[in-house]
Amino acid sequence: MSQQDHVAAIQGADSTDEMQHSRRLPGSSGSPLPERFLSRLVGFADLFTRPTWSNVLVLLAGAILAPGRRTVSATLRILGRECDPDFHRILNRSAWSPRGVARQLLCLLVKVLVPVGAPVVIGIDDTIERRWGAKISARGIYRDPVRWSKGHFVKASGLRWLSAMLLVRVPWADRVMALPFLTLLAPSKRFYSDKTRAPKTLLDWARQAALQIHRWLPDRYIVLVGDSAFAAIEFLAAVRNYVCVITRLRLDANLFDFPPHKRKGRGRRPIKGKPLKKLSAVIRDPKVSWKRYRVSLWYGRTNRLIEIATGTAMWYRAGVPPVPIRWLLVRDPKGELDPQAFLATDLSARPCDILCWFVSRWQVEVTFAEVRAHLGVETQRQWSDKAILRTTPVLLGLFSIVTLWAHDLSKSRKLKPRTAAWYPKAILTFSDAIAAGAPRNLAPPDFLHVSAQPRHYRNSNHHLAANGKCTRIRRLNRPKSS
Repeated sequence: MSQQDHVAAIQGADSTDEMQHSRRLPGSSGSPLPERFLSRLVGFADLFTRPTWSNVLVLLAGAILAPGRRTVSATLRILGRECDPDFHRILNRSAWSPRGVARQLLCLLVKVLVPVGAPVVIGIDDTIERRWGAKISARGIYRDPVRWSKGHFVKASGLRWLSAMLLVRVPWADRVMALPFLTLLAPSKRFYSDKTRAPKTLLDWARQAALQIHRWLPDRYIVLVGDSAFAAIEFLAAVRNYVCVITRLRLDANLFDFPPHKRKGRGRRPIKGKPLKKLSAVIRDPKVSWKRYRVSLWYGRTNRLIEIATGTAMWYRAGVPPVPIRWLLVRDPKGELDPQAFLATDLSARPCDILCWFVSRWQVEVTFAEVRAHLGVETQRQWSDKAILRTTPVLLGLFSIVTLWAHDLSKSRKLKPRTAAWYPKAILTFSDAIAAGAPRNLAPPDFLHVSAQPRHYRNSNHHLAANGKCTRIRRLNRPKSS
């Protein structure tokens, strides 16, 4: 091998520090995004100034293409723009509203994927972004939901985010997906220790998010689906006139009959009626009528047969106004799973709809895992307050944008899952959406792909650069396809 071939082979090593990229971009207007993708983002341009918007498009393309960490430097380096100095200020200085972007994204998702007149189902849940650093003011110590178990308590240092996602069936994936559009930072009480304002709990943030979504979609029937953390009477009473809340219900909840319309004698009208049986007693009552229902997915099993019973009641606790609910009991005829109870604040909701809406909420956890694996959530390194408030919501919103782009591509060609000899795969996932659009439509025409190298080049930590100096190669953990 000649000296020139030797140096050229080393330059193709698997490292973003030494990869040579083209400065030319595929868009006709200098944007790294093709016209078919830019057409979906036209409504967002008015939320930014013209110089900021052109830089935003570069960061979006780099965030999709960059392997490993999603820092600003990594997103620029993958496009050959690492020497441009004006990109960091987009996250920590530029004047633009993340809430305005969230509204535009929600309206776009509903317009494209939700039929007219159909209910808009929103999944809401919190997640922990593991971060360390004394300069991160909103950092707290929380229970780690992934590593925690009933016999092992694990804490994690990081940021707590409350995310609202549109639960909708995506045609190209042929399944329900959770598409994030609004993500809010919900700090712990320690964050408010040196501040004059009162601390806001997770339920306070959830209440504001629910009312905000209703203001954005005033003419649509909105269903808000959450886990047991949102089964609080105060939260349900505050939002039940605006959205229908679906969540879990304790089997020992205090349920009462509805109060009579007229009171006998003098005095104020009662707010509740006679006490009803506990749901734990209703399960054992042989007089209860159970109906069999088949669900497509239930705790890891498909096409499962269950039994349901339903009714209406007033959920009451002392000191808090009662909330009218429709309760739903679910039990397994085979006895393999424990009975569970759910509630809906809309008394006219059908039991089968309540169950389907709650089952679709499990896709929220799938989205949290996908954004960590393929969009680099938890790898960003910003420490300023404004950059932290913007970066994670943008990465979660990018999940929805890529899904929309895959939806547009599926109209012109059929998307196929990426498989391997040891990994048969029948359904399409988010990694297939990135593979279908990113390399072909986002990379420049002469983008330098990593070439196959001899074994002694891969295993060595030091390589000879083009200028003859010894350069250390930093390895990247590329996201695996799921």
